[in-house]
Amino acid sequence: MPVGIDQLPHLELTREIVRRFHHIYGKKVFVEPEAKLSKVSKLPGIDGRKMSKSYNNAIYLSDPPSEIEKKVAMMLTDPQRARRTDRGDPEVSTVYQYHKIFTPKGQVAEIAKGCRTASIGCTECKGILAKNLIEFLRPYYEKREKLCKKPKKVMEIFEQGSIKVRKEAQKTMEQVKEAMKIGL
Repeated sequence: MPVGIDQLPHLELTREIVRRFHHIYGKKVFVEPEAKLSKVSKLPGIDGRKMSKSYNNAIYLSDPPSEIEKKVAMMLTDPQRARRTDRGDPEVSTVYQYHKIFTPKGQVAEIAKGCRTASIGCTECKGILAKNLIEFLRPYYEKREKLCKKPKKVMEIFEQGSIKVRKEAQKTMEQVKEAMKIGL
């Protein structure tokens, strides 16, 4: 399952519980989850800290393009780069961490070089990121906007999903009870 690096301890706990259950009851009922980490398995918040709703430092799927532009403009860049003509280190920049995900690979290399040589400034770098981030998020934002106009349809989807999940959970619980020799 795709997870961020900060979720690995939770995933490992789940794996231990699954292994313990299988060992005690001698029957494999649960799938042991495996982590799938991307090259960028931890994305900082726009202020460089851990991304969190409570810190209000995240970019949301519900953010319109104008809000994304504002948030990107507030993002941290290399603190050693005080002037436009100063050379920087893109690796210490929150903006560059986002570029690695949302900017085409060839352009990422150009941005890193531009930062190191001071051929582009932080404002220009943020503008490129905002454009790429908005384009990446646009389909999700538009789909979300359409769904927000159809709350009954959304509730129907939730209810149908709930019915499917409940059926699968009941099958699993039957297997659990059988393995544990409960209620037979």
